[in-house]
Amino acid sequence: MPDIEAEDKNISKEEQPEVSAPTEIGKPSEGSQKDIRWYVIHTYSGYENKVKDTLTRKVHSMGMDDTILQILLPLQDEEEEKNGEVKTVSRKVFPGYLLIQMEVNDRSWYVVRNTPGVTGFVGTATKPIPLSDEEAERIINGNGQKAQPTTDVKTGDRIRITKGPFEDRTAVVLQVSDDKSKVKADISNFGTTTTIELEAGSFDLL
Repeated sequence: MPDIEAEDKNISKEEQPEVSAPTEIGKPSEGSQKDIRWYVIHTYSGYENKVKDTLTRKVHSMGMDDTILQILLPLQDEEEEKNGEVKTVSRKVFPGYLLIQMEVNDRSWYVVRNTPGVTGFVGTATKPIPLSDEEAERIINGNGQKAQPTTDVKTGDRIRITKGPFEDRTAVVLQVSDDKSKVKADISNFGTTTTIELEAGSFDLL
């Protein structure tokens, strides 16, 4: 939408809460035959947490805990190497999107669609399309899992190996994998040069 960028500029960084775990709001009433499915809603970029918190409060205050059950911001923990330090950071799996477990009816659609920061459901303008059980399970079960560490070294950089049989030895980077999770490097070994493969997180940049 053309106004998204302009809207984002008006959102103060202080307004954005810390990334949090899935929010469990309620559960279907006993004997309920509600068609509860997982759907995807689109939000302004960087506004996912505020939408999640605002919508959670609306659901509670309007007594819709048995219609809208959970709101999930999928996250993934990644190990990132920078300046010789490896840190674990949480990244959004799908920036600008939230998962919501709910029954879609006129009232619930209106409540979600008219929450500030929500630009719409994934689907047609009037008919949200639910995720399949397999898609939902894959996203939810992957939430919070650690990804392969990555590195920011470049070809020609000198590195010091910190793990494995060549620990404390220096090497020169020859090649970095496309996903930046591994490098090939030349190491001097008793007068000869040997090419070895190293995983990100097992060496420091000199």
